Amino acid sequence: MRLAPLDLAVIALYFVLIGAIGFYVSRGKKTAEKFFVAGRSIPMWAVAFTIMATIIGTGTIVGHPGTAYQIGLVLLIPHMTVPIVLLVVARIVVPFYRRVVRMSAYEYIGERFGLGGRFYTSFGFLADRIFDLGVTLLTTALAVNVLTGWDLQSVILGVGLFTIFYTMIGGVVAVVWTDVVQGIILIAGGIFILFRILLAPEAGAPFAVVAETYRQGKLTLGIGGFSWDVLFSTHNNTMWLFILAYAVQWTRRYSTDQHIVQRYLVAKDDRSASRAAFVSAVICLPIFAMFMFAGACLNGFFTLGHLPPPPMPDSAMPYFLANYMPVGLLGLVVAAVFAAAMSTVSADLSSVATVLTTDYFLFLKPRASDRAQVLCGRIMVVIGGSLTILVAWLLLPKEGSAPLMERVVTIGSILAGGTLGLFCLGFFTRTATRRGCYIGVVVCLLYTIWAILTEPGGRVINAGRYNFPLNPLLIGVIGHLILFGTGWMASKLLGGYVPNNVERLTYWSMRPAKAAPAAAA
Repeated sequence: MRLAPLDLAVIALYFVLIGAIGFYVSRGKKTAEKFFVAGRSIPMWAVAFTIMATIIGTGTIVGHPGTAYQIGLVLLIPHMTVPIVLLVVARIVVPFYRRVVRMSAYEYIGERFGLGGRFYTSFGFLADRIFDLGVTLLTTALAVNVLTGWDLQSVILGVGLFTIFYTMIGGVVAVVWTDVVQGIILIAGGIFILFRILLAPEAGAPFAVVAETYRQGKLTLGIGGFSWDVLFSTHNNTMWLFILAYAVQWTRRYSTDQHIVQRYLVAKDDRSASRAAFVSAVICLPIFAMFMFAGACLNGFFTLGHLPPPPMPDSAMPYFLANYMPVGLLGLVVAAVFAAAMSTVSADLSSVATVLTTDYFLFLKPRASDRAQVLCGRIMVVIGGSLTILVAWLLLPKEGSAPLMERVVTIGSILAGGTLGLFCLGFFTRTATRRGCYIGVVVCLLYTIWAILTEPGGRVINAGRYNFPLNPLLIGVIGHLILFGTGWMASKLLGGYVPNNVERLTYWSMRPAKAAPAAAA
């Protein structure tokens, strides 16, 4: 479709605003500390916004409404585990990271388990982020293509290059302050979308779509009785599996992933970092709920308005926006889609550059100057962004190819690599050794390959009675447990190296010391 001049003006204004902010805050970023962690000077509310903007992506605008349109609010309860996870992370993990690491989360794994553990977790993060960013750019291009008719490859290239530009010149400071603006635009766009649906004149009286959606059973949360059979189902249609999978995912992301940990490090003090982590979850939850509720209410909108439904559930929200949003507001919605994508991409590119610089470049050049580190960081932003664009192009739908999300789940399961289990092995046990860590990593990788090849939903190899028998959602969950369990047992049985300062590198260092008994009179 062809956008009206007013819509184009709104989109152009968005790009000018983001570019100007990125250029303005780039001044004075001469040291590595300022470029990678903003000199630990960002206020709490801005840190909360940047964490929120990193988590909220185009999947929230497109994917969640599509799921809610098809099967109701089944993803809402799993997303409500976020505040619970963040309550623990904010009290324990955030102050621990700020005390132990300088710029990279994987510095901790290096101290605890050596270079092998550090390279394993950092490389897994890099592979996961580059792939996930490619998916983000692709889903953004698919949504924008439906809304505007613009070419997929052109959208991927344009969004990718623009995000690389302001991330490269401004570092994490540019990421933080553009995230604040992009978060506000995203929330405003979501509110306009929701009220456009609730007050739709096509559906009759205001809020009539809610009653009709409820009548169709699309406002259900999907909570049912638990049965052991769900563990062996090939269909991801039960709330209990979603709750388990999402709780593990949120815990891994907020505890081990550099693109989140780096946000903790930019805060001006420990209290601000901890509060920002929890506040970000409180902000994210209503945004998730808003877009899911809007997607579910599209059922009432199309039914009461006697309007043709979208061609497929996943395209429900883009289809509605392209055909029923008024002039001007459509431009704001397209800007919100760009904001959701670019806030995620910029944050991840900044974290990718930080990991490549601190975990690899400084390993080769440990005495590199601040200027060299900043230059390396900027080059790595360009390299990481270019790889992201390439991955998005490679994932473009082709005739006969498997569905995108099917490929995402398969590849993502492999790249997870049990990193949460590895972190817990080092953080919660004093006795875990370097040898035990490496054995756990090898066993986890072998298990993951076997499970992916023999899982019931997309079996590649039929191993008969030795096929992976459980629901595919459990592959990643079990991988973390296997790495932790085998690593701990191997440490106990085979021993190995434990750092002298292991007490400082575990959870036990966070507990208040017991008061010494009073001396006898």
